[in-house]
Amino acid sequence: MRLVICADGDVGLDALSFLADAHVHDIAMVVVTGDGPVRALAVARELPCHVWRDSAALVQALAAGHPIDIGLLAWWPHIIRPMLLTLPRRGFVNFHPSLLPYNRGKHYNFWAIVESCPFGVTIHRVDAGIDSGPVLFQKPIPYSWSDDGGTLFHKAQRAMKELFRESYSALRGGQYAEVPQDPLVGSLHFAKDIESASLIRLDDVYSARTLFNRLRARTFPGKPACTFTEDGRTWEVRISIQEKPPASTGKQNE
Repeated sequence: MRLVICADGDVGLDALSFLADAHVHDIAMVVVTGDGPVRALAVARELPCHVWRDSAALVQALAAGHPIDIGLLAWWPHIIRPMLLTLPRRGFVNFHPSLLPYNRGKHYNFWAIVESCPFGVTIHRVDAGIDSGPVLFQKPIPYSWSDDGGTLFHKAQRAMKELFRESYSALRGGQYAEVPQDPLVGSLHFAKDIESASLIRLDDVYSARTLFNRLRARTFPGKPACTFTEDGRTWEVRISIQEKPPASTGKQNE
């Protein structure tokens, strides 16, 4: 096995750390976005490292070495062009933080709550579409009324780390079934879609469920929240929902 791993963020760092500890000889190249913990780890372990510029530059860098079996996109923020997709013998697989086919594209944590749809993480084969390639591995994530956009983000990160570690042996050995996604099932959202969905119009009529879901979906400490505007001023709204303990049925001592 010879793989190239394009890794970023905490999830990418964890994936690279796992491979460096358990399967270091599989790593043909580490691709990074720039200086940071992922690059520091690659340098410390003396792994071949390439700083991303574009797909063409990475094709050129990989062409100088032995053939690549598979490419990993571990929390990778950049688009991979067709010229690069076909370079590994078994193509590229991507870490996507939703339970595909639900919530292809951006802001998976927001839309899972707003649309009340199943949530989880997926490793899928990359094709020319947006998160539309066949599913290889998945891990569902249950959530409740006490969850918000922030808790789902962190749950997805933890679950993605677990899913990759659990499934790597099968991925490495080709021991998996590729399940095509039905393009008529699920959803696709773009980065721009979240802004209009986060605007609360004071004179519109919402069900309580719809309003609570929008508010908690955009509740994420340190991030923008839902907004409403009145008299030229804009206000942000966050919400906290906690389950109330059941009332005690025992007699209290006087």
